[in-house]
Amino acid sequence: MVPLNEMMLFAGAALLMVLTPGPNMIYLISRSICQGRKAGVISLFGVIAGFLVHMLAAAAGLTALFLAVPLAYEVLKWAGAAYLLYLAWQAIKPGARSPFEARNLPVDSPQRLFLMGFMTNVLNPKIAVFYLSIFPQFVSPEHGSLFLQSIQLGIAQITVSFSVNLAIALSAARLAAWFERNPKWLTIQRYVMGFVLAGLAIRLASEHRKVG
Repeated sequence: MVPLNEMMLFAGAALLMVLTPGPNMIYLISRSICQGRKAGVISLFGVIAGFLVHMLAAAAGLTALFLAVPLAYEVLKWAGAAYLLYLAWQAIKPGARSPFEARNLPVDSPQRLFLMGFMTNVLNPKIAVFYLSIFPQFVSPEHGSLFLQSIQLGIAQITVSFSVNLAIALSAARLAAWFERNPKWLTIQRYVMGFVLAGLAIRLASEHRKVG
């Protein structure tokens, strides 16, 4: 099992990931604003189904990779740190746009809403990279089955993502209006998130863990 302190740090990383604008957030906000809360929630369930695909693929792949190539941890550690630095830059770079600037979307049926949410997440490179580069920093053979540890982390990530995205879907219109009236808070949020992500990247890059 993943130690509690590592699980708490991972949950923090998962929270930062879900709060960092990406295809999932932009789609859910746009859908909720254009078609209402119910449509946003249905789309969210599709997104969660996509998370299950990423989680199972990462759990199986990481288990095989760690057993076959012990040095893979070091490679993925630096890849994870670089990815977090990339997200930090995306948050603070000049001209970064808010996900609350909704796109116009056509009205879709519940089945299509679920499918579009699912496909948006399954094809989301941000999620794939997160699972493949961040997961290895929190699993270790000395804590038991790598597969079960990955599932444990995946469930934690999905729980965090569902909770935050549900709140966003249910309040997207109000949040969009509030941020439009208070644009300075978008800037503050971006810079705080950027610095926290950069700090987490440094922490992961400097960590030493024996694998194998």
